[in-house]
Amino acid sequence: MYEIGRINSLQIHHIDYDGAWLQAGQHRVLLPATEVIASMKDGDRLDVFLYQGSNGELVATLKQPKAQVGEFALLKVSDLTRHGAFLDWGLEKDLLVPYSEQPERMRVGRNYLVMVYLDNQGRTVATARIDHCLEKAKEKIDLQEGQEVDLLLWEYTDLGAKVIINHRYGGLLYRDDLMPGQRRGDQFKGYIKRLREDNKIDVALRRGGVEEVKEAQQAILEALDKEGFLPLHDKSSPLEIKQLLGMSKKLFKKAVGGLYKNRQIELADKGIRRKS
Repeated sequence: MYEIGRINSLQIHHIDYDGAWLQAGQHRVLLPATEVIASMKDGDRLDVFLYQGSNGELVATLKQPKAQVGEFALLKVSDLTRHGAFLDWGLEKDLLVPYSEQPERMRVGRNYLVMVYLDNQGRTVATARIDHCLEKAKEKIDLQEGQEVDLLLWEYTDLGAKVIINHRYGGLLYRDDLMPGQRRGDQFKGYIKRLREDNKIDVALRRGGVEEVKEAQQAILEALDKEGFLPLHDKSSPLEIKQLLGMSKKLFKKAVGGLYKNRQIELADKGIRRKS
């Protein structure tokens, strides 16, 4: 079994003048002689990227592209033709973005965020219709709050930055959590901060912040279960909040904000209570 547009572990069947022939299911795929080294021999397993060559034939390469099928990356346009835009993705053959997959006409020398996919002909191509790609994953979100995830910075907004989570979901990293110097296309680790009822996802860069807020929310809910009502609000003094809940006012406001958005509490004139 093998996957076009992804890294595969394949065994060398034999080596000849053309290169190393790799066994891919019932097919044999050529690793060109220019990439064969003297130490390679029949039976060796190689991690290679598979893609269609210029004539439609399946080709293997030891080079790793900047993105595989199902992944997003910020890539530069190297050429424009009647078929579409071609992007430099680290391989000898550039990556095609058909005109139908360009929300705006691409320009040579500019960088664009794209997702790599296989078209109906089995060709590895890309699309710049990011929203459409992420919409497909909204029906079932397989994430948990506090989970470590891979993030890719998509674009800046008034609230912070849109990010792509695990090359699958869209999320929001709030402005206060952004690190100086982070740019569009940067990839980094983060954590799921909140899974919202509207299927939107908030993320954070530090696990401590997420866990701290979750613990504070649990403490508030336990206090409400015991007392029924807490005479605390955004005008309460830090000392009052510290005495009743043992947390800072800043943390209290974050925790209450999350509980309110999740419809777990109600805000009264002089405090908070569990939502009935």
